[in-house]
Amino acid sequence: MPRRKPTSGKQKKEQQQIKRAIKRGDLPPTEPTKKVSHKRRQTRVGSGKVVGHGSSDVAIASARKLQSTFIKLPSTFLEKTKAVASTVPLSRPIGYDAAVLDLSVDRTSVNRQPLTCPKRPKWRFDMSKKEVQHNEEGIFKKWLEQTDLSLTEWNASREPDLLQPNAEASIAPPPSPSYFERNIEVWRQLWRVTEISQIILVLLDSRCPLLHFPSSLAAYLANHKVIFVLTKIDITGPARVAAWMEYLLTHHPHIPVVPVEAYTEKEATTVRQGRKHYEPHLPETFRRRLIDVVKAVHSEMIKPPANVAQNPDWLEKWVPPVKRDIDWSDALNVAGSASVAIDDTASAKMKSTEDEKDGEGLEPDFLTIGLIGQPNVGKSSLLNALFGTKIVRASKTPGKTKHFQTLFLTQDIRLVDCPGLVVPNYVPMEMQVLSSILPISRVAAIPACINYINKLLPLERIFRLNLSSLSGETQEDKRTWREGMQPSKQKSVQWTSMDILIAYANVKGWVTAKAGRPDIHRAGNAILRAVAEGRISWGFWPPGTPLDIISQQSTEPDAGIWIPGRDEDDESNDVESDEKDEVEEDEPITSSDDESEESDEASVTLVNAGRFNALRIDDPESGGESDR
Repeated sequence: MPRRKPTSGKQKKEQQQIKRAIKRGDLPPTEPTKKVSHKRRQTRVGSGKVVGHGSSDVAIASARKLQSTFIKLPSTFLEKTKAVASTVPLSRPIGYDAAVLDLSVDRTSVNRQPLTCPKRPKWRFDMSKKEVQHNEEGIFKKWLEQTDLSLTEWNASREPDLLQPNAEASIAPPPSPSYFERNIEVWRQLWRVTEISQIILVLLDSRCPLLHFPSSLAAYLANHKVIFVLTKIDITGPARVAAWMEYLLTHHPHIPVVPVEAYTEKEATTVRQGRKHYEPHLPETFRRRLIDVVKAVHSEMIKPPANVAQNPDWLEKWVPPVKRDIDWSDALNVAGSASVAIDDTASAKMKSTEDEKDGEGLEPDFLTIGLIGQPNVGKSSLLNALFGTKIVRASKTPGKTKHFQTLFLTQDIRLVDCPGLVVPNYVPMEMQVLSSILPISRVAAIPACINYINKLLPLERIFRLNLSSLSGETQEDKRTWREGMQPSKQKSVQWTSMDILIAYANVKGWVTAKAGRPDIHRAGNAILRAVAEGRISWGFWPPGTPLDIISQQSTEPDAGIWIPGRDEDDESNDVESDEKDEVEEDEPITSSDDESEESDEASVTLVNAGRFNALRIDDPESGGESDR
């Protein structure tokens, strides 16, 4: 190995002068030299693919480029929300009105600017790639500044409304910001999908549909043919789904609504324990209903407009924006991996219309249907259910899909799966975490989110927690009685969000490695995952729902948005996620240099944790793996 020549003092001085000149701007910055590693790269072979070569490096770089970007929370916000979660008692019982979705408090304000989605600027075929990207980046920068200004004003207007009149609650929770996608590369994926799609399926989580179709997205899709698809209806139940369908049809009469189920339970070939296993499947009734709605929208698009129909010359030259003849029976009979074609010639077919002049075009070779929505709403799961097999990767972690994917359902129908992106909306960060829009692994404001969820869900009842040391139950006075002694007074203690985190960590036996304290960060992560992933069933009712209807549908009083009896984990309420998250390359969106000591320490799980639990002889809880 050749030895590097020592640098003389004169050369060091010249290098320092060059660095200073670059800092002042007198010289252009030099390109960083790539360090040559003399270590031999080790090739790993797994799943029939060679890992560690240049192709994988390009894929990793492309995935990092499409990573979602959000704002970073200040350390003061994390400290204050943790203090609120530790001191402010929870309001119990939870009334029926908490189950009715009400976003008016977060949206109403005087002279508030409506939020929008960035639109791709107009471009021509004779423009270069750099010119197009420069125009897009300029418009996106202006949109980003305007959106930040509108959300900052909204955040400032909420602060006096959150002051609590209760004298005991001396600490008021600070208003949390609202997140939205700040990476232009992710927005470019949406631009491309909406450009090539003739019909767009907007997927809405049936637990809270309004959060997934804000006014910004509605304005962006104003000139497109849109169909609402309600997902995860097996979690909310038929009563809430019917109420939401009626609400959406009333407020959006021109947009049809279709409910779907994307999973079914696997048939157990052997005796197994743990959680249920699921596989992608779209029942025949839901498939037929979805195809019928798409067919109805397609029939409207092949009809010429009124002004064209009245003019014979125009009608003769008019070409519909979609393909006329489509074999819909093939779409109903798709099963397994049948009729799946790779979209290699799609760009060539779409490019054939570029040479057409005088407004004359060719009829498209296939119908393109785009699937858009916010992260973890179920786009990839619906695709897998339509094909009846795992054709694309789906995960509980939001933002799994990084690049839009095109697949042919039949020879006449092409589906486009768009990556999920968080659109601007006047909703707090905690609500976005509750609806699984933001990845839990990248959220550091755990106490703030748990405190918000505790106002809607009775977590202490769901996890069957008890605070024997803090409860107000009357305990036997075992002191030696002497004359003049007074009976011990029992203090009435209420639950706080921090008490729930500590109690859940004690039940699981999660303690920090250094100090041996309950690991509240791990406990909060497990609770948030269970709520967001649907292992704790919950769902809102539409605005304006009468309370008597909610009371009739509720099987348990004071449950808030909780749907008792529909949870998957019935035996031990062990809701810790067994599925490992993907390793995030960028820093957490709410990470702070001054995080709590509990989150910095490694976590240790103690089997049969507790003061006297070491004397127990029962077996530890057994978990199972879920495919869902």
